Amino acid sequence: MQEMSMVLRDGRRLGYWGYGDETGTPIMLFHGTPGSRIWFLEDDELAKAMGIYLISIDRPGYGLSTFQYNRTILDWAVDVEELASHLGLNRFSVLGVSGGGPFAAACAFALSDRIYHTALVSSATPFRKGKAPKEMAKENRIAFFLTKYFPWVIRKANLAQKKMLEKNPAKYKSSMLTATHRHLSKWDRELLKEEPLVETSYYHAKEAYRQGVEGVMYETQLLSKEWGFEISEIRSPLRIWHGEKDTLSPVSEIRKLAAQSSSTEITVIDEGGHFLTENEELWADMLRYLKGSRNDVYVNA
Repeated sequence: MQEMSMVLRDGRRLGYWGYGDETGTPIMLFHGTPGSRIWFLEDDELAKAMGIYLISIDRPGYGLSTFQYNRTILDWAVDVEELASHLGLNRFSVLGVSGGGPFAAACAFALSDRIYHTALVSSATPFRKGKAPKEMAKENRIAFFLTKYFPWVIRKANLAQKKMLEKNPAKYKSSMLTATHRHLSKWDRELLKEEPLVETSYYHAKEAYRQGVEGVMYETQLLSKEWGFEISEIRSPLRIWHGEKDTLSPVSEIRKLAAQSSSTEITVIDEGGHFLTENEELWADMLRYLKGSRNDVYVNA
């Protein structure tokens, strides 16, 4: 594993972390909201065995990446293109999970000449007219509502979370293992009983709040808006993985999104929840798709 950062043209710092085979096919990973570049505490042996180089990136305000005022979802493609050029990557694939999904789609839209394949996993979807989908878990809908109308309440909750992560990690891990997580699917509740996953989740979350809570606050507001483009405008290969029982990002909304483009492939996992990348079989399937072939040639319509 390699932990690194670069300085962007506008002076901001962008943090990232490399896993797998450094000489392999490059795949950029975009974390959820909140989240960070920490996807694994050890190297990803599957990626290494498959000849894949995973590059996970902190979005602005998370981890090592400088907060960016007034950013849009499409602005992320600018940062990613700079990083790709910095690393000497002509073409690469991207995977966005949960809140990272819209940012992966933005790269597919804006950087179609540089993207092999794009994967959206348990992806967030555009909020039409600023409203969260009614099928979304009540707890999630309330969080979006409070962030928009009563941000001081959510700021206080986020600050309390940050304090626990920093001052009492044992309490955080214990609360994750013992909580009922009633708003989540059975798939997700079972995963959150696994201590190794909770351990990774702790470091992932701690790094997400490294700079404070403004990155989380701003991005939550950003995800409650339109993306600035339509999925039908993407000209490079796109595939979606989504759980039938996902309570955080309802499958009904992702089906509507996929239906906008006849070339978009969607895989819906029966009984699947939100945390699909934790399933080894699905993770391998995603990596195989994203690796594709370096000789693939795509024609932009």
